Amino acid sequence: MNVQTWTYILVGVTFAIYIGIAIWSRAGSTKEFYVAGGGVSPWANGMATAADWMSAASFISMAGIISFGGYDGSVYLMGWTGGYVLLALLLAPYLRKFGKFTVPDFIGDRYYSKTARVVAVLCALLVSFTYVAGQMRGVGLVFSRFLEVDINTGVIIGMAIVLFYAVLGGMKGITYTQVAQYCVLIFAFMVPAIFISIQMTGNPIPQVGMGGTVEDGTYLLDKLNGLSQDLGFAQYTNGSKSKMDVFMITLALMVGTAGLPHVIVRFFTVKRVKDARKSAGIALLLIAILYTTAPAVAVFARTNMITTVSDQPYSEMPEWFTKWEDTGLITFEDKNGDGKVQYTAFAKAENGHPANELTVDRDIMVLANPEIANLPAWVIALVAAGGLAAALSTAAGLLLVISSSVSHDLVKKTFKPDLTDKQELWIARGAATVAVVIAGYFGIDPPGFVAAVVALAFGLAAASFFPAIVLGIFYKKMNKEGAVAGMIVGITLMIFYMLKFKFGVFDGGKSAVVGLQKEWWFGISPEGFGSVAMAVNFIVALIVNRFTPDPPEEVQEIVETIRIPSGAGDASAH
Repeated sequence: MNVQTWTYILVGVTFAIYIGIAIWSRAGSTKEFYVAGGGVSPWANGMATAADWMSAASFISMAGIISFGGYDGSVYLMGWTGGYVLLALLLAPYLRKFGKFTVPDFIGDRYYSKTARVVAVLCALLVSFTYVAGQMRGVGLVFSRFLEVDINTGVIIGMAIVLFYAVLGGMKGITYTQVAQYCVLIFAFMVPAIFISIQMTGNPIPQVGMGGTVEDGTYLLDKLNGLSQDLGFAQYTNGSKSKMDVFMITLALMVGTAGLPHVIVRFFTVKRVKDARKSAGIALLLIAILYTTAPAVAVFARTNMITTVSDQPYSEMPEWFTKWEDTGLITFEDKNGDGKVQYTAFAKAENGHPANELTVDRDIMVLANPEIANLPAWVIALVAAGGLAAALSTAAGLLLVISSSVSHDLVKKTFKPDLTDKQELWIARGAATVAVVIAGYFGIDPPGFVAAVVALAFGLAAASFFPAIVLGIFYKKMNKEGAVAGMIVGITLMIFYMLKFKFGVFDGGKSAVVGLQKEWWFGISPEGFGSVAMAVNFIVALIVNRFTPDPPEEVQEIVETIRIPSGAGDASAH
């Protein structure tokens, strides 16, 4: 069978499983819709959390960034993984003990203010829609290539599936669907990696194979360094980013992870605080399987692509090349008319090198990797199913955050407190439906490659939520005025920096690629500026707090209570 037939079979089977789980686990109450009834086991929650967190950015785009950026791409590995350690140790158990469904719910009650709740809702919506934009691009990428349908049609199909199980099952349906999606995405990521590692280095463990030798006895990384330099690129194992920017991006991704509303809400789905900590540890272990493999996949893909296409006759390009050309994600322009594909870092002819004739979208590297390595058709189709599982699992979690923010935090807790359980459930489902339509638009008209968009969502979460959550847990005298001022200033600063240096809004549409990079403040990229905005948030919050009244005594007592370990009893008072 060919790749397309295998893709229809594997995607069809996995989609049928997701729909079946949604029907089996449909939500009958708001508690089941928001937090799966609070009775999910640590292992199931750990797998669901891993799937929720390993989005299209992790599955599709991260290895592509590392493939093109080399050493610079390591910031995503360090930031996203370190963020989970931070979340598990610093926030998850305390938030679970506080017992609120959502991040805006925590902020609204901790800061005893409807204004704080509304600001938190707006921040949650902004973070979630920015994040979901990356997921929808991932869905469109997979459908447009492997099912050979128009990208718009692919996004609509994906949205219909995720709408079905997110709206019907809520968090209960999403949780058990994400358990299945984790199994699909990790199997889909590891199988081709193992195949290619054996093919290139003879070692079945990709993490070890990356440091192994190829047929001629050369170390694989040395070979890739040589190939990169021959084409005018920097050495693969050397970085071009400044240490300051690397540090800031890593920090923004770490604290952004700890402030992401769709990740935090997962820790309300377990029975006990102990289970929240345990499920965070399980998720970290499961995430590490993919994250330690991604650099190897990047090295394999980059090496294979360069050796396959560079300086080769265009008429002899393999089938995978022409298939991806049809999607517009690979483009070739024969500038010197010799009929060969010249792939080089030089944009203009210089030093005897021809101008670059090949443009490759970095988001295709993981999806195209098994095709470039000429693996069996079922393996290629499996990667497509895995990419969809990764994108849809995170999209579902984000849609739930959006719907719960609107129905629970905005409508019920702010404007209409007498709302019945049934009415709230209908509003939540309606909000999810509207959110799906908006997310579908982002998939059809995507604002950049997947991981870059997702990195900006982490920056927004770092700039808005992280200080408010940390101060809310660890500083009992933190008041509503300080928290609200900090969130508003932090996220406003981050939005301004994104618009100015990522999208060129204040510079006549000029992009960062064509000159704005030189104007970055302190040499920090938009992806890393969330760290600066977070620091400003902390400073503003603490200054405003210093000159405004302390929170009520009962609020300070709640903060003291959530920090007392379970079972400590009277000993905590001495």
